[in-house]
Amino acid sequence: MNRQAQSAVLFLIGASMLHASSTDLYLRYVKAGLRPLLIVAGVVLIATALATVWYELRQGRSKGHDHGGEPGHTHREPRISWLLVLPLFALVLVAPPALGSYSAMHAGTALQRPWGYADLPDGDPLPLSAVDYAGRAAYDEGRGLAGRRVEITGFIALDSTGTPYLVRMELSCCAADAQPVKIGLTGQLPPVLEPDNWLKVTGTYTAKRTKDPVNGGLIPFLHVTATQPIPTPKDPYESGWRG
Repeated sequence: MNRQAQSAVLFLIGASMLHASSTDLYLRYVKAGLRPLLIVAGVVLIATALATVWYELRQGRSKGHDHGGEPGHTHREPRISWLLVLPLFALVLVAPPALGSYSAMHAGTALQRPWGYADLPDGDPLPLSAVDYAGRAAYDEGRGLAGRRVEITGFIALDSTGTPYLVRMELSCCAADAQPVKIGLTGQLPPVLEPDNWLKVTGTYTAKRTKDPVNGGLIPFLHVTATQPIPTPKDPYESGWRG
């Protein structure tokens, strides 16, 4: 591609990044904290594209004066190179689905022993992230959770035996490095649980746990007392490790 075409592609990439970061679309690719960097990157790409076009136009005028205005020879670029732009339209027009139960059950739990445990705030039920509950239940013997009702949001996944899990995918940076944190469910469950359906689950700590068949990691359980179906959140991923 010539420089004008390269500038056009740069401009489209930058505009796509600004479009994604100005909506919730970017949350399907990266964690929420990277939004400012996406905006800056989009602006830089657009500015680079415009500067390249301006430079090329200026160079064209200079060459025209040097050769007495005689037109120079141009080389046509293969039109197939413009197919590089198609993924950009896919980015703008089609939001990819968030990683779900299939990915979760084919990857081992990413739960790790936290460095420590902050005191839990008041609240009944107490909203907790999946990784916060799972870490406390698996590695802190449920201390601080005993006698407390907790509320956790996630999607449903079923293993080969039909055991249900509440899952959230954890991001370090972007969707490419997403790993599941799984919580086994027991207690008062709906008669039918469909994989990938999102639930807000209320329950209490139980000492029951199992090992993930994929990597042998610990999977704690939650004794469920109530469930509420919810739509897929705008941000389906959890970011970072909290303890």
